[in-house]
Amino acid sequence: MTMVQELAAFVVDGGFDDLSESAVQALKLRMLDGLGCAMGALDGAPIRGLRDHLVDFGGRPRCTTMGGPKTAPDRAALYNGALVRYLDFNDSYLAKGETCHPSDNLGAVLAATEYAKGSGQDLLVSLAVAYQVQCRLSDVAPVRAKGFDHTTQGSYAVAAGVSKALGLDAAETANAIAISGTAFNALRVTRTGTLSNWKGLAYPNTGFCGTHAAFLAKHGITGPMEVFEGNKGFMDAISGKFTIDWSQEDLERVTRTIVKRFNAEVHSQSATEGILELRSETGFAADQVDRIEIDIFDVAYNIIGGGEEGSKYGVRTKEEADHSLQYVVSAAILDGNVLPAAYSSDRILRKDIQELHRKVVVRPKKEYSDRFPAEMPCHLTVHMKDGRTFEKEKRDYEGFVTRPMTWATAEAKFHALASPFASESLRKRITGALANLDNLQAADLLRLLAKIPRRGGG
Repeated sequence: MTMVQELAAFVVDGGFDDLSESAVQALKLRMLDGLGCAMGALDGAPIRGLRDHLVDFGGRPRCTTMGGPKTAPDRAALYNGALVRYLDFNDSYLAKGETCHPSDNLGAVLAATEYAKGSGQDLLVSLAVAYQVQCRLSDVAPVRAKGFDHTTQGSYAVAAGVSKALGLDAAETANAIAISGTAFNALRVTRTGTLSNWKGLAYPNTGFCGTHAAFLAKHGITGPMEVFEGNKGFMDAISGKFTIDWSQEDLERVTRTIVKRFNAEVHSQSATEGILELRSETGFAADQVDRIEIDIFDVAYNIIGGGEEGSKYGVRTKEEADHSLQYVVSAAILDGNVLPAAYSSDRILRKDIQELHRKVVVRPKKEYSDRFPAEMPCHLTVHMKDGRTFEKEKRDYEGFVTRPMTWATAEAKFHALASPFASESLRKRITGALANLDNLQAADLLRLLAKIPRRGGG
């Protein structure tokens, strides 16, 4: 068997009974979190553009979209996936050389499960498969340092999760994964330099393409069975050699993913919590700050601190702001939290935050880099104009593996994000359905999501 055939056997063999109770609860919480992020994104400018795109292109009305028209499965995967991702507030997985957002797979798995008329258990196990594949490939085959985006591993994960939801056999699943993995290798320039809308749409596009690949395989289209180990395959061209024994894998990796407390890039979470704690403890005022020094692990420095992926000063757009540790920490100081309102054009361009974020200096520290990803360590030093200095050391935040987010906290986050877009009654019915999903049909949840009021722009 080739590696993709071994992976396909793992996908086909996995069942709901293989999930521990902690994994089931983790999946439900991350669906709650992801759907809250999705509803909170309904008025985003790129989302309006996607709704126009759906109306323009159409598609058989087979699958539900939130706040939009019914459409074909691959387009539902694109649109709902974009909703989950756009705010950059959904979950993450930290590997030593890669960071990914496994709930990015939710839009595609929802569409495939709806198409297949699957149960709530089918939905949960298919999502667990996607989580496992993406996280484990991030562990053993990181690609960021090679100039490729984390959506590259996602192409395998989406195809695996969708194949599971569709009930494809082992041969069809192997073909789906091979097609998707061969075709959709994305460049890291998505997240370097001047950031664009594509930062939030790259994985939704992977969801669209991976769903498309699974349906091609369902109809007999074959893909290269040596996609991993073959001549000019994934290992040869991108990742280098790695091994993974899929016969020994479980479906528990979801329990190692983390949930964001603040609406900002994941590596900023502990520093953001720390600056808010320091602000509360000392009562320092933003206009009296002389400079702020942040010592942090190298991954955070390189992605959001001004390291190898570009300067994080002078931000002008949402995409630049939520990937600037300097901006995020300044927003926390000025506004007392970091929520979607921090990324309106008016807020980003205001004089107070434009001046304050230029006073923030971010530096990598080897000790902290060595402790990542088991911890998310940082040290904050705030120097005041009157000579006072305030300091805070952090190793994690609420939502990290070592301090998991509770259902009550996740539910509060869901309601805060979704309240402008759905009634309290509908929101409570959605959270109730998620809590009891393993005893329902997927259609029961999707009927509720279909009740989210239709938005403009399509």
